[in-house]
Amino acid sequence: MVKYEVTVTTANLAQAPTTNNIFIKLVGIDGESKRTWLKSIQGTAAFHLGAKSHFSVSCHTSLGKLVLIEVDKRPLPLFPEDAWFPSKVAVKSPEGDYYNFPIYRWISGSEVQLFREGTALRNVDDTHHLGKYSREKELKLREEQYRWDVYKEGLPHCIKAENPLSLPCEVRFSFTKATEFLYTASVGLTELKLKGLIVSKENWSNLKDIDKVFCNKTTPISVYVKNHWEDDALFGYQYLNGVNPILIQRCAALPDKLPVTDDMVFLRGGGCLMEEMQKGNIFLCDYKRLDGLKANVINGKKQHLMAPLVLLHKTPEDQLMPIAIQLKQIPGEDNPIFFPTDSKYDWLTAKIFVRSADFSEHQLNVHLLRTHLLAEVFAVSLLRNMPMVHPLYKLIIPHTRYTLQINYLARLLLISEIGVFTQFAASGGEAMIDILKRSLSSLTYSSLCVPDDIAERGVGTIPNFYYRDDGLKLWEIVHRLVNGVLGYYYKTDDEVCKDSELQKWIQDIFEHGFLSQTSTGIPQKLCTVAEMVKFVTMVIFTCSGQHSAVNAGQYDYGGWMPNTPISLQRDAPTTKGATSNATILQTLPDVNTTAQGMATMWLLSKQSSDFVPLGQYPEEHFFEDGPCKVIKDFQGELHILSAIIKTRNQSLKVPYTYLDPVVVENSVAI
Repeated sequence: MVKYEVTVTTANLAQAPTTNNIFIKLVGIDGESKRTWLKSIQGTAAFHLGAKSHFSVSCHTSLGKLVLIEVDKRPLPLFPEDAWFPSKVAVKSPEGDYYNFPIYRWISGSEVQLFREGTALRNVDDTHHLGKYSREKELKLREEQYRWDVYKEGLPHCIKAENPLSLPCEVRFSFTKATEFLYTASVGLTELKLKGLIVSKENWSNLKDIDKVFCNKTTPISVYVKNHWEDDALFGYQYLNGVNPILIQRCAALPDKLPVTDDMVFLRGGGCLMEEMQKGNIFLCDYKRLDGLKANVINGKKQHLMAPLVLLHKTPEDQLMPIAIQLKQIPGEDNPIFFPTDSKYDWLTAKIFVRSADFSEHQLNVHLLRTHLLAEVFAVSLLRNMPMVHPLYKLIIPHTRYTLQINYLARLLLISEIGVFTQFAASGGEAMIDILKRSLSSLTYSSLCVPDDIAERGVGTIPNFYYRDDGLKLWEIVHRLVNGVLGYYYKTDDEVCKDSELQKWIQDIFEHGFLSQTSTGIPQKLCTVAEMVKFVTMVIFTCSGQHSAVNAGQYDYGGWMPNTPISLQRDAPTTKGATSNATILQTLPDVNTTAQGMATMWLLSKQSSDFVPLGQYPEEHFFEDGPCKVIKDFQGELHILSAIIKTRNQSLKVPYTYLDPVVVENSVAI
């Protein structure tokens, strides 16, 4: 007889333990063990929270190299069946070899579960018949569990689920995450109800009264924004380091639809528009995706949504300052161009309309589509097409945590017919779907890749552009991780081409995420190691750094509503000189609309206590020395980048933290 030493680790998660009996079978290339009850000397095993439980499995002869394990469970007499969340099983063979079997999923019911040994294997390397069998069985089950669905025609596809509890157990919120999410939502809304604001459909009578919404819910940046929201410098700064840093582009020639001339604008330091454009100092923000849309009706009142054009100038003092604003796309006498030299209220009103337009562009295109919806596509395709043993699964799975459930809740609570966004945003309702469709049609692969995007927009030399600076550094660090890990398994381009699971993954993304639109430039197949590394880098960066950049600052810049109005009640002025403090108050959203918007931004900006920062891997998926060293180097580089960012921020009035690795979450989880 020979003995195998078996160590079973139960996850340190709420509700992870089980009182059920656990059974295991070891399967090797030369044979398999009997189904063995894992029991301690006392007769039962305590699979309690975070426990490492030790057992032995006896066999008549050696099983050879272990390929997989079979695990099942049965309830004790008079005890109920309960779910169990094991982290992994480690086995030491009689020959002294060590095998790891990562699990990291809920096991419920009594069905036998198969788990592969943890060495990463591409399908072409998985030659043993047992490996092929378990691989095929796993993928068949996953195709049934993770099915595509169409939420709205013309949008990226999503996971098919009847409700959050119908999602597979392993992709749902933890008990801690679910509890905190509901608590944060209920506390914010309860406070608003207690103050009588959530039901008030009145206009604000004074800007100072807005403090009543969340007088104790502030951040250092939201306080700064409240005190400086009227300043042109902050208006321009937000295009670089606010929540929408991907719209601004260099303006080499004025578009015909923005007929600005030298005698209209004042440029600090002198010079003319043509000279400044040639120097690369003039920039344009064009909200053309919002043009011609039907705005929402809120509290029985028609709302207004503009599609502005904003011209900005980099001054000799290295500030980005707005120099002209046109609120509609087509020039005309009833569409005046506003300038800083206009009256205080004319200029402020123009900026308010721009900031409201930016809210819609940011929330629907930059945030929802380009991070949440794409992250869901990446996740569903991964879960359908990649077995746990595949190196790509091991590399990407940490960056899918909670994404499927948070997106289901977004569709249920934010953008459904009764969702907060649908009811209280100017772009809710009909406009919302139109904006998402337009955004997807205009989306390009290069715009998802930070180095390409920065180059295409011509913003590589703007000073004080911390999103760019930190984003490029973080992209390169992630790229080195991906190149190091995948380069360990793929030595030639031919190996990439012949990986059918990899090709099915990218094909599903192209078909279900980008609706087979070749204009996006999204690859339909991956033919080289370099192509694969770049695409996977984009996936990981989108799910982590990019989402943090466009999500984490929502309350910082939207907490003070006048800086980011979610809706506007008056139409854009058609002449100059007709604005006042009173018309601004009439233009801003009603009290209840403000309250709902601010409560939602507070919820979406709040970090959960089980937050996992970029580069941390509570679940151990890689066991080979090569990838493990690459991951350790990756973590070291992230630590250095964090220190660099913290040092720089010490000298800034408004620190930029959203791409600091310690605040970047591994996945789209909020």
